[in-house]
Amino acid sequence: MAVDLRNLLPTNGQWRQDVTNWLQEDVPSFDYGGFVVGSDPKSATLLCKQDGILSGVPFAQEVFNQCQLDVEWYFKEGEKLSPSTTEVGKIAVAKVRGEAKNILLAERTALNILSRSSGIATASYKIIMSARKVGYRGIIAGTRKTTPGLRRLEKYSMLVGGCDSHRYDLSSMVMLKDNHIWSTGSITNAVQNAKSVCGFSVKIEVECQTEEEADEAIEADADVIMLDNFSNDLLKICAKSLKEKWHGKKHFLLECSGGLKRDNLEKFLCDEIDIYSTSSIHQGTEVIDFSLKIDH
Repeated sequence: MAVDLRNLLPTNGQWRQDVTNWLQEDVPSFDYGGFVVGSDPKSATLLCKQDGILSGVPFAQEVFNQCQLDVEWYFKEGEKLSPSTTEVGKIAVAKVRGEAKNILLAERTALNILSRSSGIATASYKIIMSARKVGYRGIIAGTRKTTPGLRRLEKYSMLVGGCDSHRYDLSSMVMLKDNHIWSTGSITNAVQNAKSVCGFSVKIEVECQTEEEADEAIEADADVIMLDNFSNDLLKICAKSLKEKWHGKKHFLLECSGGLKRDNLEKFLCDEIDIYSTSSIHQGTEVIDFSLKIDH
């Protein structure tokens, strides 16, 4: 059965209010351009002008819905768009119909959503495919270094591209970093404090700079051990040592993080690491170029 990520978005969810806020941000008082074109019925073509993965369709659809527009989509969420293979260098993604002023009201917000979301999905797709190409079958994940106000869209886009979204927020999983360790005195203290309140359903991850720190975190029953900013050679040695040392004694996942990008990921990959996390799939990613043109 095909996975439909739209089902992640609840009918009465806050994401719809996000769309309302984005539209209000774009026209806080008078819609001068809307006055110019009026309410005559028009149609417009949504065009993609750059190869990539289509993402953000439910969010763009909600923009059109709130602007009282009808939309016919020609492609599904997650499909590859290849305008570079056409003679004109662009392809029609959807047809939009409604009052002229409403089409222009929706235009920029919908395009921005699709461009940003598709850019993240494309970057996610490329990095996961790079890992699969060399035989790695574990998890490639994003991070919490998302744009304030756009986390829901950006996390969703990672999933469309095939990557894991990692923890969503501070309430989703306990991640104990150096500041937590320094503030509590030790990794053991930090893990014990977390366990006293988070219960059995919330995982605890500990950021470790050395194998000794990783051993302490495993001994304290952390669920995920992040080997942070290791060199590629040291990472593989440490990961193998930890898996062999604790085999049959403790259950944990190993995560690698720190400066990972598509052009350097391969040299860090090894089967002992269960998760590679990177902000490169959503921070500073290239957008995919879309436009919306009134038919004339």
